Amino acid sequence: MAGKDFIAHLSETPLFSTLSRRELNLVAKRAEDVQVAAGKVLCSEGEMGNQYFVILSGTARVTRRGRKVATLSKGDGFGELSLLDKHPRDATVTAETQMEVVVLGQREFAGLIDDVPGFARKLLAALAGRLREHDTKGIR
Repeated sequence: MAGKDFIAHLSETPLFSTLSRRELNLVAKRAEDVQVAAGKVLCSEGEMGNQYFVILSGTARVTRRGRKVATLSKGDGFGELSLLDKHPRDATVTAETQMEVVVLGQREFAGLIDDVPGFARKLLAALAGRLREHDTKGIR
C-alpha cells in the first residue's frame, strides 16, 4: 500500500486514529507496510526483539512455552516490551490468517515515541490496560 492509501489505513487503526495528518505522515515515513502469509512466525519467544508490529488486518496467535495465551487482531500492537526494556521476547506471535501489519524498527519506534506524543500516550495506555488485565487475573 502506498502513500495516501497507507495513511488512510493507519488513521483507521486505534493506535494511530487520534494522530494529526502531520503525525500520520511521520508514522508512514518511518513504518513499513508488510503483507504476512498465514503460518509465518512474526516474533519468537526468547529472542531479542528489534521490531514493533501493529495489525492492520488479519489475526495472530500468541503462545508462551507452546501454549496459546491470546489472539490478536486489527489494531493490536505487539513487540514493544522487548524494544523498551531490551530483554528477550516473552511470547511467540504467529499469523493465523493472512495479515497486513505495520512494522517499525527499533530506531523508528524510539523516534515516534520522541516525536509523536499521541503515539506515546496511546502506547502507554495500551500497556497500562494489559498490566491492569494481568493484575486482575492474578487476584482471582
